[in-house]
Amino acid sequence: MARANRYFISGHIWHITHRCHKKDYLFRFRKDRNCWLHWLFEAKKRFNVSVLDYIVTSNHIHLLVSDNTGEGNIPGFMQLVQGRTAQEYNNRMNRKGAFWEDRYHATAIASDGHIIQCMVYISMNMVRAGVVDHPVRWKESGYYEIMHPKKRYAIINYTSLLKILGIATLERLHDLQQEWIKDALDGKHIERESKWTEAIAVGNKAFLENIREQLNIKAKSRIIKKSGETHELSEPLMPYIPYNALF
Repeated sequence: MARANRYFISGHIWHITHRCHKKDYLFRFRKDRNCWLHWLFEAKKRFNVSVLDYIVTSNHIHLLVSDNTGEGNIPGFMQLVQGRTAQEYNNRMNRKGAFWEDRYHATAIASDGHIIQCMVYISMNMVRAGVVDHPVRWKESGYYEIMHPKKRYAIINYTSLLKILGIATLERLHDLQQEWIKDALDGKHIERESKWTEAIAVGNKAFLENIREQLNIKAKSRIIKKSGETHELSEPLMPYIPYNALF
């Protein structure tokens, strides 16, 4: 069975998804979700990775991150947060075996309007799952953190996020985020879109051509296709396990 894609290029924004082994609900309790958040905070400090958005659901996680250090720190960052979370859970539950699916998947996201679309997609996870009727009701998420900024232990790099979005203040981001979610709820745009969790990259055509060029030989068989109002760089020759659990 093919493995998930992980092509990291410094200087880009990546949407990372990873689900629990066999779709098990290993994050069904808040203390386990908080454990993941703790190690996410520690890992972003240690590896200097900017977390732009996130959510931890009952059986999978989403991350929107960037690494502008040029040092390729995202794999180490992921190894720490996912490894320590699994270790603590197994130790506490006297459990053996895999906590996560084999690999996480990474999709490059263009730093234009596509990043907003991706943030809305991440925020709407538990609404899609029918668990809550609004993203603000799921506390272990970037949406909740933006709406209720932390004085200590903030996970989101607000300086980076505001710069990427071209927004001057956190207060303005607060207002805009509410508008984005209202538009999604009013338009009933809550359905799952596979491009955010299965493509190599999502954005405008020029962005995807650039990603494919940077990947060089790795991307020769990859195709750019239009997906609604956007484009995605897909990998038809390497299908991954269907992301039915990634709401």
